[in-house]
Amino acid sequence: MKKEDTVKLISSDGFEFIVDKEAAMVSQTIRNMLTSPGSFAERQHGEVTFPEISTTILEKICQYFYWHLEFARFNFGHAIALQFDFYVAVFPYHISR
Repeated sequence: MKKEDTVKLISSDGFEFIVDKEAAMVSQTIRNMLTSPGSFAERQHGEVTFPEISTTILEKICQYFYWHLEFARFNFGHAIALQFDFYVAVFPYHISR
């Protein structure tokens, strides 16, 4: 796989995940960082640092990207609920209680 076909995602503790660019583009935020006009460092170097996301959480996010690529083509009736459940599972302490 060519370097331009991958993206490096870096967690707050410095762990690096090399993922397919197509998978990373599942995230609208990452898509914007990598495709926005201008000379953003993320676009130039093909890497995105997440200073507030731990390795454990970023690993789950990367797993979700690949899951989404594999299963998004299926019409799940409860897709929004699944996304919310994923968010709660990954970010349980960010939900207002």
